[in-house]
Amino acid sequence: MTTLAMVIPCYNEEEVLPETTSRLASLLADLHQRGKVADGYRVYYVDDGSKDATWRIIGEQARTHDFVCGIKLSRNRGHQNALLAGLMTAQADVVISVDADLQDDLAAIEQMLDAYQGGCDIVFGVRKARKTDSVFKRFTAEAYYRLLALMGVEIVFNHADYRLMSRRAIEALRQYGEANLFLRGIIPQLGFTTGTVYYDRAERFAGESKYPLSKMLALALQGITSFSVVPLRIITTMGLLISAISFGIGLWAVWVRIYTDEAIPGWASTVLPMYFLGGIQLLSLGVIGEYLGKIYMEAKARPRYFIAEVFDRSGKPKD
Repeated sequence: MTTLAMVIPCYNEEEVLPETTSRLASLLADLHQRGKVADGYRVYYVDDGSKDATWRIIGEQARTHDFVCGIKLSRNRGHQNALLAGLMTAQADVVISVDADLQDDLAAIEQMLDAYQGGCDIVFGVRKARKTDSVFKRFTAEAYYRLLALMGVEIVFNHADYRLMSRRAIEALRQYGEANLFLRGIIPQLGFTTGTVYYDRAERFAGESKYPLSKMLALALQGITSFSVVPLRIITTMGLLISAISFGIGLWAVWVRIYTDEAIPGWASTVLPMYFLGGIQLLSLGVIGEYLGKIYMEAKARPRYFIAEVFDRSGKPKD
């Protein structure tokens, strides 16, 4: 039977963790009883530098439930790095990542396992609709996916980080060492057989969303600048366009100077270089600045996270 590990990034999730563990305990026991997963399944809670009692509750859950493990990062490193830490730590045939807030339908896990047994190395959990979202949230979220697609980023529409990955896919992901981490763009590029499971998303069980508009915009920018050269091409087009306009204005100024008496002395020699150089500078600075920023982040090669503490299945802390 398939060995299963689940990875759940947590940031200030003290209100929801006991319920999350309770639901997972029931679901995983049922899957094991029906032969879907082998004994020894695990749930890895990754504490991303929470400021509340999240880590204490994870420890309590680990002492109460044999299948719960805890991973504590040394500080807040962001959702993507916390998720990666769990994926790189978990040991199983398949690893399923899901958020702690219980909005993603856990019943879809069985369908993911069936798709894996059918030959899929990666199974994406995709929302059927956004009926539980506000109008503003629905608009911004869908605009987010469309913008990424427009910029040429390979991304699954209405898929966040609810997915199944096989051991082969996990090991392939391990080879990606980039600092600008955007898993939603990296994983579709792995190239293995993929499947899709659709589910209805529920209201958040408790607490507040950890992805407000500001973080969503930051994540979108990360995805665009890490996987797309379209912004650079837009800058190039703008530079060429401004240069072309400058050239046209130059021809017009020469015509006015030669064939009319309306030319203002010194105007052409002042304005034309300004327009032309402005276009060239916009082009050059934009291209150089974007590439330099990425090179700067990657060249530092800083560790993406540090694990400060781990709870094993016995609930005992490890270094």
